Amino acid sequence: MRSTDEMQAKEALRVAYARFSREEVARELDTDEKTLVRWMDGSIPRPRFVWHAVSNLLRQVPARVETSTAPEFTFVDLFAGIGGTRLAFQRAGGQCVFTSEYDKYCVKTYQANFHPDHDVVGDIRKITVADDVIREHIPDHDVLVAGFPCQPFSIAGVSKKNSLGRLHGFECKTQGTLFFDICEILKVKRPSAFMLENVRNLKSHDRGNTFRIIMDSLHELGYEVDYKVIDARPWVPQHRERVFIVGFRQPTAFTMDMVSVPKSTVTLASILHPEDGSETVEEPFTCFPNAAVSSKYTLTSHLWSYLRNYKKKHEAAGNGFGYGLVTTADVARTLSARYYKDGSEILISRGGRKVPRRLTPRECARLMGFPDNFKIPVSDTQAYKQFGNSVVVDVVEAVARAMRPHVLALIEASKHSAQVAMRV
Repeated sequence: MRSTDEMQAKEALRVAYARFSREEVARELDTDEKTLVRWMDGSIPRPRFVWHAVSNLLRQVPARVETSTAPEFTFVDLFAGIGGTRLAFQRAGGQCVFTSEYDKYCVKTYQANFHPDHDVVGDIRKITVADDVIREHIPDHDVLVAGFPCQPFSIAGVSKKNSLGRLHGFECKTQGTLFFDICEILKVKRPSAFMLENVRNLKSHDRGNTFRIIMDSLHELGYEVDYKVIDARPWVPQHRERVFIVGFRQPTAFTMDMVSVPKSTVTLASILHPEDGSETVEEPFTCFPNAAVSSKYTLTSHLWSYLRNYKKKHEAAGNGFGYGLVTTADVARTLSARYYKDGSEILISRGGRKVPRRLTPRECARLMGFPDNFKIPVSDTQAYKQFGNSVVVDVVEAVARAMRPHVLALIEASKHSAQVAMRV
């Protein structure tokens, strides 16, 4: 029987093969391609070394937050959060020319990682008040990307608002109508394409009426639109379903089925701190001597007792509510913005009868596809909220890469049309 270490090492290698050439993996492991083949067929020598080395490759490539290659297209980043969508589109060849984000703590994280050459606009509604204001403040761009606020449409958000007697969806005046601000920008700036991201529940909210209004509005603007619900599980060890809506100003051959999805899946072992000295200490998340997870992330005995009793109570009533306890071999539930409260949806087993712990903010970053050089300049509370509200970078990158050739084709066609017009 293979050891757990060997199984983790083989799984890491399978994931690496889906993203990199065997030559690149061999170079990272300081070996040759023939040896890699033998490792996959038989036992793996020094399996923990192999697993850590490949896990590091998966986290660090591309390790940079800012890209260094010459951009091929431009995009605006609306409701940017901490920059997950920006990072994904930069990796696909884009250059961000405009950013909007309302939350001051998200702006702090965004600016710490991207050092934008333009101001981050707070309330986008101050710009969408009139067409001439949009023209003045938002530069021309090829692609508009936006993860417009999902709370009015999410299952958790709708449940909470219902319990408080508040409006949700488009009737939520503070957030629900921000979709129409996107439409105003599309109407005035006419980018070649757009990508919108939101929670899966957007499709079924208000018996499908919300989604119908969104699709009708985009079609009325003259865009050809396709959409798909994508689960992040093939990229990261987390069930996270989100709907992606992509549109092009002119007819293209693009469909959401062109988004490349990895065939293999990963487990939490790929994102958790190994706590064996193989990882560099990163305070306050890990501490000396072996980069062990700080004790502050372990639940108190009182909270752990409360969560267990709460789960027993709902199980007895036939409900599925309660904490989610996972090990390195598992896939996590969806990381939510409420994780800062008690971390109950994803609790990491510490073995035996030990009290479990929360994920550290760094582990949350990894769970959302951010590289380890992504700076976390805010408190744990804010970091949990930010990563819980973020996109999974790898998923958005896959969508962006599928869009890229069609975006570039439209850019070239537009240039050609302009040249013909000048000759006339």
